[in-house]
Amino acid sequence: MFKIRRIATGAAMVAALVSTGCGHSPTNQEIGTAGGAVIGGAVGNAASGGSTLGTIGGAAVGGVLGNEVGRRRDAR
Repeated sequence: MFKIRRIATGAAMVAALVSTGCGHSPTNQEIGTAGGAVIGGAVGNAASGGSTLGTIGGAAVGGVLGNEVGRRRDAR
């Protein structure tokens, strides 16, 4: 059951990442948000022992941090 949840979570993250880039060339802010969410979700999942709440929390924190880094790069 745990392995299926991990695969489903990864597939959902990849699908979200792929669907954001369909309309135009992504900005650094968009890339940072998506990348941060994926990395944060993976770290949250590992740190919480596979907890769904840990994965979602990590993705949220990673997305916010990635958004900020990307926004600052776009401002240069």
